[in-house]
Amino acid sequence: MSKKRRTIALLMDYVRGEYQSGVRFGVERAAEAHDVNLVIAFGEMLALPGSSGTAQNSIYHLIGAETVDGIIVASTTLCHHVGIEGMQRFCRSYAPLPVCSIGVAIDGVPSLIVDNALGIEAAVGHMVDAHGRRRVAFLGGPANNEEADVRTAAYFRVLADRSLPFDQRLFACGAFTIDSGRAAMREILDRGVELDAVVAANDAMALGAIDALQARGLGVPEDILVCGFDDAVIARFTKPSMSTIGQPIKRLGARAVDTLMRMIDGEPVPERSLFPVELTLRESCGCGNPADAAGGPSSRARRAPPPPAHAGGREQLERALEESVAIPAGSLHGWAGELLSALDDELAGEEGRFLRALEALLDAAGREGANLEHFQGVITLLRERVRRGPGDLRGAALAETLEQIWHASRVLVGSASVRSEGQQRLNVELASLYLSWSARSFSTCLSLPILRRMMASELPRMQFSRVAVSLYDDPQRSTMVPLFLMEDGREVEPPPASFPARLLAPDGFLGDGERWSVIALPVAFGDAEKFGVAVLNSGANELVYDALRLQIGSAVKAAALHWEVVRQVELRERLEQEKVRQESVVAARIQTALVPTQLSVEGLELSAIMRPAATVGGDYYDVLATAEGGWLGIGDVAGHGLAAGLVMLMIQSMISALTRSDPNASPSDIVSAVNAAVYENVRSRLKRDEHATLLLLRYERSGRVTFAGAHDDIIVCRARTRRCVCIQSSGVWVGALPAIDAMTRDAEFVLEDGDLLVLYSDGVTEARDAHREQFGLERLCSTIESSQDAPADAIRDRIMKEVEGWCPSPDDDMTVVVARYSAPRGLSLQSAGFPT
Repeated sequence: MSKKRRTIALLMDYVRGEYQSGVRFGVERAAEAHDVNLVIAFGEMLALPGSSGTAQNSIYHLIGAETVDGIIVASTTLCHHVGIEGMQRFCRSYAPLPVCSIGVAIDGVPSLIVDNALGIEAAVGHMVDAHGRRRVAFLGGPANNEEADVRTAAYFRVLADRSLPFDQRLFACGAFTIDSGRAAMREILDRGVELDAVVAANDAMALGAIDALQARGLGVPEDILVCGFDDAVIARFTKPSMSTIGQPIKRLGARAVDTLMRMIDGEPVPERSLFPVELTLRESCGCGNPADAAGGPSSRARRAPPPPAHAGGREQLERALEESVAIPAGSLHGWAGELLSALDDELAGEEGRFLRALEALLDAAGREGANLEHFQGVITLLRERVRRGPGDLRGAALAETLEQIWHASRVLVGSASVRSEGQQRLNVELASLYLSWSARSFSTCLSLPILRRMMASELPRMQFSRVAVSLYDDPQRSTMVPLFLMEDGREVEPPPASFPARLLAPDGFLGDGERWSVIALPVAFGDAEKFGVAVLNSGANELVYDALRLQIGSAVKAAALHWEVVRQVELRERLEQEKVRQESVVAARIQTALVPTQLSVEGLELSAIMRPAATVGGDYYDVLATAEGGWLGIGDVAGHGLAAGLVMLMIQSMISALTRSDPNASPSDIVSAVNAAVYENVRSRLKRDEHATLLLLRYERSGRVTFAGAHDDIIVCRARTRRCVCIQSSGVWVGALPAIDAMTRDAEFVLEDGDLLVLYSDGVTEARDAHREQFGLERLCSTIESSQDAPADAIRDRIMKEVEGWCPSPDDDMTVVVARYSAPRGLSLQSAGFPT
């Protein structure tokens, strides 16, 4: 009988990101070489007991001996909140399975770490020794991160070794992100301290530091030198290109697999494996130049001089060539020797042999994740060695032939590098496009059957061919039932039986046939709601996985909410004849429950109220804050009762999902998408004909407001004129037609400092007095103008008081939203780019 193939797991917080991507690549390649199955499970950084984040991290607790034979933990991606002690508890929880740690040294766990101290010592030492800098600032990493602590300690040690005083004002901490690096650099600059160089604990923070320095008018490297840590891809392409400490991330991942396999076989392994790092010099410290920006051999610090070319020196030349390109250990073994043999064949008369071999090598190296631009250094090294070679290469004709080969080789390397970068960019753009489509599709899924159809349609175009999405079916979340299965790119009928949750997928999905590599992620919503697990084949663009985690989790949540609403509707309809009063009370609760509990959008003083009528209509309003402003929505479903409330609930949930998915979306696109979903659900599923007015406004902090849809006029009370202006909406009703894209367009207006924006439902203007006279738009504007200097709450209350005094017993819901705009300090219409 054949031996069962082993399975290992990689646990990390994310699959997208320079570090995570490199570790994952190295692990996947090594798993393939060892012929073992691989489960990559990701959630988020580990959270302290009792804090949020447990739902997203629930996937880690499902990994165990039922599915894997050993576990690799990318500890440096998980430890920011829990520290070393938390990581020790986490790793020990998997006993007796073999566990290997990457990035963090954990007692009792074989750990693979880079020489962080040596890297910072090289970076700071270079600033001091090579450039004579004495005021070197340092941007440290987050607390509870061992790598960050080691790098910070190394900075202090370099200063002490060189008898340089430590100035606390030159030190600040970040969170390994560009924004935190920018903030830390601003913090140091705001202290007014003198500095002449900056070393950051990672490349992302170094990029943020460069932004902050340039924003203050300081040139890099003209005024201040900068160095990062990690040698991320972006470090080569920034302007200026960034000096940095390169760490062998892919090699860490590959070695972790080798170590784990030895542990599984019962072999002894080192408790600590230390990997060297290398200082790569580019423009940001003043050592590099644009030609060296790719980080080829000419820009690497402390590289040994090439050995002399002579008979018997071929092995040395091969080693020098292999060192000039960073390729994961074990990949493309012997490529340098094959390339030299091809050159020998070329010089022996086999025309084109070298270029063909180089092209094949570039293709293979690209698949292994190598930076193809490094091969320019290979050509430079070969040209230097062959030009200085023995006497049989002195002929002028041969020299000319070699120069033609070198020229053609450089063109070939350049073309391959451009194609590789272009392909990567194209892949990202396609993934982003597919995700935008799937976001719209998933956000309007209001049932699990529809969600299954959407997954069958959307997942194959994202290059998924093998997928299992399963949901918990017991309160203890110990068992699951399959929701959706895909094999070979086609949906298959899932088995009806439940299965243990720790198996991750139904029996047979993770089979013993061909070797497989999958990514397991939680199906969850927010920090507390756990729904199940999704298992997807590896190989799709890394941008997709985390986005799908959010999209599928949100879609399951929406389906659960919709199912509950539909269930409530059916129940209430059965009791309609005898419990009309009770039903109205419940319907009012549903409607008011969706009213936002907090109204907070930067730049707006907000106040709102929604008062249901006795028969309960379908008024809707919402306020959603974004990083650049926010969204305001208001609408009114035709009719009254639960059906109107249900349509209103559909509209609210879809708008919330779509605006959160793309905060900068076009309002007209969102209104059109909501219309299509409402029309389908109301007409086909509910067999009703409700429709609704809907006005959606995207507010920007600069005062620009873009809107689309059909509802009552927008009222803007101008602070300059103290008079109200009514802005008409020109769309069509939502749910009345199958498609309204052609009739829905964006329009916009601009708020000035102190302007009032008032939204309302027709229950306000159509309220009638005893003589059947409507309150009307003119009275509403007069009420606003007479109270415009009051706080937003007082204006809202004044409007409601006037309307209720006019009509003591309104027969329709009344909604009022009041927003006073405060322009950012120093912002004028002209400076914001608007016509005055």
